[in-house]
Amino acid sequence: RVPYLPEGKVTLKQFPCPKVQLKYQLIFQSLLQEVVYLVSQGADPDEIGLMNIDEQLPVLEYPQPGLDIIKELTSPRLIKSHLPYRFLPSDLHNGNSKVIYMARNPKDLVVSYYQFHRSLRTMSYRGTFQEFCRRFMNDKLGYGSWFEHVQEFWEHHMDANVLFLKYEDMHKDLATMVEQLVRFLGVSYDKAQLETMVEHCHQLIDQCCNAEALPVGRGRVGLWKDIFTVSMNEKFDLVYKQKMGKCDLTFDFYL
Repeated sequence: RVPYLPEGKVTLKQFPCPKVQLKYQLIFQSLLQEVVYLVSQGADPDEIGLMNIDEQLPVLEYPQPGLDIIKELTSPRLIKSHLPYRFLPSDLHNGNSKVIYMARNPKDLVVSYYQFHRSLRTMSYRGTFQEFCRRFMNDKLGYGSWFEHVQEFWEHHMDANVLFLKYEDMHKDLATMVEQLVRFLGVSYDKAQLETMVEHCHQLIDQCCNAEALPVGRGRVGLWKDIFTVSMNEKFDLVYKQKMGKCDLTFDFYL
């Protein structure tokens, strides 16, 4: 299931020139939203640490605090969402708003998603990882199928208003990703400013991935190798091939 979005009641025409970031779930929402805010506003990591970033980037589909805060933000607005492409407002489909989508390799994602479920009292998941991974492969978790979600957006990765990013690339070549964001968001930096912004983003990523509040290594690429058994990995590869076989999207499972 996805959170309820009143049909016909929410369109981005009400909120001109938004930039919307989308992910399958909350795994790396904090990191992406802070990097996007950093680049778009020319901020620094210390400034972000002092603000309520969720007020600056509200969630489109959440009834609170979403829409009330979106209406108060000045353009261009930064908005988050976890919705599948087909459920997004028509202005996004028509190219009138910009979309930043970040995908993560599904093996690391399911491990991080499992840890996320176990860390929240509201979810209080107490099953085994094997059970959780089975639910993921069978499309039985919140927000529906990851396989459908990521393929829907990949079908639009060449659209002029869509920037499709991969989590692993942020660790592999952050400077290139920052340059992509700068061009896509239409902000201007000289060479020195761009280098400073890359350093700020490195600092931010280090803070997010090494935060004491997070399970150790949750943001690390290759996290899955510490928990997948051989048989689980073989089963996952089989399901992945069945559900993603016709898609030319690829992921780095090792760095």
